Amino acid sequence: MMFLDPDSEESLVNQIVSGISLAIKEHRLKSGSKLPSIRKFAQTHKVSHFTAVEAYDRLVALGHLTPVRNAGFYVRSSPGNPRPDPVPEPHEEDTEFDFDAHLLLQKVFQPMGMELRPGIGLLPEQWTDHDGLQRGLRTLARNEPGSFSGYGQAKGSPRLRAKLAEKLADTRIAAHPEQIMLTSGGSHALDLVTRYLVQRGDSVLVDEPGYHNLFLNLRLQGAKLLGVPRTLDGFDLEVLEALIIQHRPKVFFTNTRLHCPTGTSLSLAVAHRVLQLAEKYDFLIVENDIYADLDTTGQQALAGMDQLSRVIYIGSFSKTIAPALRVGFVAAHQELIDELVPLKLVSGLTTSELTEELALTVLLQGRHRKHVKQLQSNLADAHETVARLLEGVGMELFVKPHAGMFLWARHPLIEDSTALATKARDEKILLAPGQLFMPNAQIVPWMRFNVAHSLDERIYRLLEREIKRL
Repeated sequence: MMFLDPDSEESLVNQIVSGISLAIKEHRLKSGSKLPSIRKFAQTHKVSHFTAVEAYDRLVALGHLTPVRNAGFYVRSSPGNPRPDPVPEPHEEDTEFDFDAHLLLQKVFQPMGMELRPGIGLLPEQWTDHDGLQRGLRTLARNEPGSFSGYGQAKGSPRLRAKLAEKLADTRIAAHPEQIMLTSGGSHALDLVTRYLVQRGDSVLVDEPGYHNLFLNLRLQGAKLLGVPRTLDGFDLEVLEALIIQHRPKVFFTNTRLHCPTGTSLSLAVAHRVLQLAEKYDFLIVENDIYADLDTTGQQALAGMDQLSRVIYIGSFSKTIAPALRVGFVAAHQELIDELVPLKLVSGLTTSELTEELALTVLLQGRHRKHVKQLQSNLADAHETVARLLEGVGMELFVKPHAGMFLWARHPLIEDSTALATKARDEKILLAPGQLFMPNAQIVPWMRFNVAHSLDERIYRLLEREIKRL
């Protein structure tokens, strides 16, 4: 057990990182040895779950620990030491895991043992534009043979950037193609912007609840996360301004439209006020608008109201074409884009011109617009069904957006949704407890339901049974 001094001027996270790093250096923790799970470490050392998560994240970033799928965290082999024996893959029936953002990411891409996944953030494969991709591949093979054997351009495909400029103009965002940089998906765009803007110790505003992957990224950068409570029409503006006055943040990361996980969107009045505060207190806004194409209301983005003055706009095609395409983009004022390009090249050279041209080919197909309309219709139908099923077992809904992917729900008798998610795990159902979406991993009763993955009656039989036991 490690000694931690809660009265020390050094943060608990730094104490944990220093203590484990020293134990590794002095060979008290040997290469390949397993550390306690995040939950067990937090319980043993009487620290918060968030503190343990951040400490482990930093140790991974420093190269001291290696996360192993379904097995936990292990001391990384030093260059001069032989590699330890590979950690055996656990059998499905023996697999245990803590509920944190690492888990949700892992179970999205490695769904071993999970039969139902109402908690994930992806659309079902059959809802993607599979036909459009196949037609696009055939078109590229026929019309552009041998054209994609080299590196692409630094900012990405000029033709796709020109098409995106047109698409943004249709939503009242004026952006020249040179103000657009293509990335390997929306998460890559967020990562580049985060690394460019945020330094260790910076205070940043984030949605509360909000995007779990962003929180992990910001913690790795050493940022101090300030949660701004989401409301039915956007944000609690009094709390927002109080946080700004007290902490003077340099940037606000937000998902303004069909928000993950609540499904809410900013009202026009709230959007105007947020932009006024950004101007008054001199901070930037990173608008993660990856659900824009699922919106059926025609709501204007912050970037359209601000015209990329203080707003950095992020989008992707993962929802309307397919997540496997891995094409996203950043739109911002010219100077910022020009400074992001070298960071993109240093971290991964150019993005794939092949996938970018494939995305363009799909967008140019007349059938893609029909696919998007059908996707919006499918989601609206799923919202109606899932809302009825959730309310049928006594769940309360934060809002009924009738669009997008998510419903945010709770039961009045449940205080900790993580406990319910743990029970669901035993029946191979992956739920997403609200703790995953809180900046400081606070325990909350809320849960996120992906309506496209929440149509199976087994989910509601489980909920009804567990609620009756309360």
